Amino acid sequence: MSGVRIRPAIAALPPYRPGKPAPLGPGGVSWKLSSNENPYPPLPGVLTEAHAALERMNRYPDMANVDLTAALAEDLRVAPDQLALGTGSVSVIGHLVGAVCEPGDEVIFAWRSFEAYPITVLSHGAVPVQVPLGPGAVHDLDRMREAITDRTRVIMICTPNNPTGPTVPQAELEAFIADVPDHVLIMIDEAYVEFVTDPKAARGLELAERYPNVVVLRTFSKAYGLAGLRVGFCVGTPEVAAAARALTPAFSVSLPAQVAAAASLAAKAELLERVTAIVAERETLGAGLRDAGFEVPDSQGNFVWLPAGERTAEWGETFTAAGIMVRSYLAGDAFDGIRITVGEPEANRLAVEVARTLPR
Repeated sequence: MSGVRIRPAIAALPPYRPGKPAPLGPGGVSWKLSSNENPYPPLPGVLTEAHAALERMNRYPDMANVDLTAALAEDLRVAPDQLALGTGSVSVIGHLVGAVCEPGDEVIFAWRSFEAYPITVLSHGAVPVQVPLGPGAVHDLDRMREAITDRTRVIMICTPNNPTGPTVPQAELEAFIADVPDHVLIMIDEAYVEFVTDPKAARGLELAERYPNVVVLRTFSKAYGLAGLRVGFCVGTPEVAAAARALTPAFSVSLPAQVAAAASLAAKAELLERVTAIVAERETLGAGLRDAGFEVPDSQGNFVWLPAGERTAEWGETFTAAGIMVRSYLAGDAFDGIRITVGEPEANRLAVEVARTLPR
């Protein structure tokens, strides 16, 4: 046995549970609706650019991500020094937590929310403060405000919230930010922002422009369909972005990833047409589940949430037997349920058909 001492906080970290591969159901049916992936393949032009970049794989990528940073700055109308990139937005979240938190500092976030949050917080020696979601699976900003102490250093707001789907309204979030001490970093995680159609939903970039302690997280994994290449970024003040960049491991974003992300920005109009189609399928899927008698929150992501409680495992097995892999969240609490990613139309229709058979 090794005599190496592992930090107790690391040994006790909850594991991140990725979506499982799709099973084979009756007649060879197999749909993976467990990871919030974009069901469309890469655009031909994006694929061509990524292939060309592979011919230079003997060289290190541009560590400063100059071309992609310039393209993002132009697209978002921000200064290049307000940006920090990493291998998915989850890594950038970790860099930001590491930049501002000392051991014992507190990080507030809603629960249930993105399961990487507690892992990230604990791995940096900070203390996660989980505030239960309110009715309708929405952020309870009043209780989050009450949770702030003199040890609070970060507040995470996931909008749309993964895995439940609702957004935080712009007016409510701005009022909340105004009550938060200026030294507390507020992370607005907008991984699914491109799928939002609610005009009242939070607009993170506007808030980051007004409040120096606000930083916005975004990703190319969802709407842009580059989950396998891992590109995420944050937008904040030059000081906050520089701190995130300082903790980013050298050459984090690969050359094919940088090139594909820039090409995706150039093809944004075509990609957003796909987003429109996914949103339409989301509405159809949600309506179908509600028609089947389920209380489904208003999702603004590329997924819907099926509250299942103590039946979560049983219902998940029923979907699996039908050839659909969904994401079951099992913690033995009131927020157990099933997240269903919006997939191909055939998969979404089958998901509703299976849901109608679930025992209640």
